[in-house]
Amino acid sequence: MRRILIANRGEIALRILRACRDEGIEAVAVYADPDRDAPFVRLADHAYALEGSSPADTYLDGPRILEIAARAGADAVHPGYGFLSENAGFARAVQQAGLTWIGPGPEAIERLGDKIEARRIAREVGAPLVAGSPGPVADSGAALAFAREHGLPIAIKAAFGGGGRGMRVAWNLDEVEELFDSARREAVAAFGRGECFIEQFLDRPRHVEAQVLADRHGTVKVLGTRDCSLQRRNQKLVEEAPAPFLTDDQRDRIHEAARAICAHAGYSGAGTVEFLLSAEGKISFLEVNTRLQVEHPVTEETTGIDILRAMIRVAQGGRLSDEAVPPPRGHAIEFRINAEDPGRGFLPTPGPVTLWQPPGGIGVRLDSGVVQGGQVPAQFDSLMAKLIVVGPDRPIALARAARALAEFRIEGVASVLPFHRAVIAAPEFRAETQDFGVHTRWIETDFAERLAKAVPPAGRVTPPSEAPMLRLSIEIDGKRHDLGLPQGLLGAAAPSAAEPVPAQDPDAVTAPVAGTLSLWQVPEGEIVEAGQVIAVVEAMKMETRVESPSAGRLCHLVRQGDSLTQGAALARIQPRA
Repeated sequence: MRRILIANRGEIALRILRACRDEGIEAVAVYADPDRDAPFVRLADHAYALEGSSPADTYLDGPRILEIAARAGADAVHPGYGFLSENAGFARAVQQAGLTWIGPGPEAIERLGDKIEARRIAREVGAPLVAGSPGPVADSGAALAFAREHGLPIAIKAAFGGGGRGMRVAWNLDEVEELFDSARREAVAAFGRGECFIEQFLDRPRHVEAQVLADRHGTVKVLGTRDCSLQRRNQKLVEEAPAPFLTDDQRDRIHEAARAICAHAGYSGAGTVEFLLSAEGKISFLEVNTRLQVEHPVTEETTGIDILRAMIRVAQGGRLSDEAVPPPRGHAIEFRINAEDPGRGFLPTPGPVTLWQPPGGIGVRLDSGVVQGGQVPAQFDSLMAKLIVVGPDRPIALARAARALAEFRIEGVASVLPFHRAVIAAPEFRAETQDFGVHTRWIETDFAERLAKAVPPAGRVTPPSEAPMLRLSIEIDGKRHDLGLPQGLLGAAAPSAAEPVPAQDPDAVTAPVAGTLSLWQVPEGEIVEAGQVIAVVEAMKMETRVESPSAGRLCHLVRQGDSLTQGAALARIQPRA
């Protein structure tokens, strides 16, 4: 293996690139137009434009990526996480093109990526499970019927998704149908398939997972556990390893179930088996992520194993050693540094990074995808970096985390740094004089009022409109080359689907965040009430609902699918005739 194409972007593309360098392998980057100046592009040995701006036109375009792989002379593809990483069809296409797929085989992805099949496998090997639908649920009415039969809360989950995308938790019957439709829309946008199934949701559970590494010769190893309970909208914000405050029996059951599930599925490469742990100590299998996880660094720091290099070696046919995995050394905590405003409900905040001053010192690692002077594009995930802090035990790791978070400064875009600073001071999380009190909805319930008091809204920043690329074909010494230039360089005005409206317009409904209008909930000309949800804006893979500020007749100003800047006018509410 001499040249790997990285089918991803941001910090994970840079992480894979560095693993390639450590292995003496060249790295090929592919990039969307908004990423053309990103660090992973500049540092790659070779970089090729995907010629587009949206996920569907770039990092989800498998045929285009394979065409570039052939042109670049790559002999392997690493998908990272998200995008096509759990797409069995893409994995199979990579192999059929004669390239090495760095990840589990397509058959294992299909079996474990299908959440319903994964539940069946878990049941066969004796893993603990809660009640769930036997297959995909046909529609929102069937989802409501399941909720009435089995009780609330229920989790609505994309059958072919992962990472919290396409998942909704319904706590009231009157929201089940809306949340089912929302989960299905998000699943189609993120994974290309909208099938959803339903299972009972444990109230106030912890999220505990096991990191698995397997070779192609039948050896499956569990590298340890992680706690990922600090979540919002089912998106993890803080992760730590090993998972604290587990009994030996709980840890053993999680390890045994994870190993058995992956062995049964013929798994190879890195993967994660996720569980929920109720307040009463009940363990329930959740799902398998058939890919590298965002939070893999905390396991690397507590095991000394470079998971990326191990994935590359497994893909080359390497064998894992027969030695037992040693117990974890010390404690590691990862903080996701997202471009989101916790003072405004974690709204995504794309825009320019005018100051990037990360921390340093003993026990601090930073996996970053941005630099000062760069941009956080609105089209993709809000993750800018991951701050990983390590100590010989959890109290020292917490002390170093407080120091590192206090040092970290970001300006230009809002970030979740104020949230993290508040979290590590919370008694429930520190668990110094009481039990570990966080759970998967702790941020949105127990901690919500304290967070609102501690973290005011950040100043709003409207990112500059993204100038489209002007692409020309030119000849140099008789050979055709494609030239791409931002139109702004040529003085062309960048088109905008909608412009900010004057603040004095009392009838305007404006976009709360830069993104794409993914859905009109209310048709043109209908009468709406104050507070009624009228539209959904998708930004950085997150849906934000737009409510009518007043009662009246709705007048659309943009179309579904249009791109919007923050503060752009979506609609006007006209007085009733």
